[in-house]
Amino acid sequence: MSLKIRLARGGSKKRPYYRIVIADSRAPRDGRFIEKVGHYNPLLAKDDENRVGLNVERIKEWMVKGAKPTDRVARFMSEAGLVEWKAGNNPNKGKPGQKALDRIEERKEKEEARKAAAEEAKAAAAEAEAAPAEEATEEAEG
Repeated sequence: MSLKIRLARGGSKKRPYYRIVIADSRAPRDGRFIEKVGHYNPLLAKDDENRVGLNVERIKEWMVKGAKPTDRVARFMSEAGLVEWKAGNNPNKGKPGQKALDRIEERKEKEEARKAAAEEAKAAAAEAEAAPAEEATEEAEG
């Protein structure tokens, strides 16, 4: 049996309150659990001492028995000095998908076409200005 130290949601709609519980990893999130070892109230201010409460002795006992904390609970436990939590780094997760890459490529092509058209228009305007000036100089000479 794989044990997890995780959050179980309680509270009403849009008013979350979490219990930190020891549960079998196969049990539902808000369902059966073995023991309640803390609480988390996200509605309180981050510096409020009642935002997170942990029963440190019981958590240590369960970790000896093989319970592993989830990422969020590990953050809370690291603040209490129980585990060392490191932020995960998955650079592939932040990369855009294939459709987004296609859209980016389309935008680049459209931008290049627009710039080429603008350069063409500038060149045409410069030729149009130069042509009447040449005609005026030819008439003055002739």
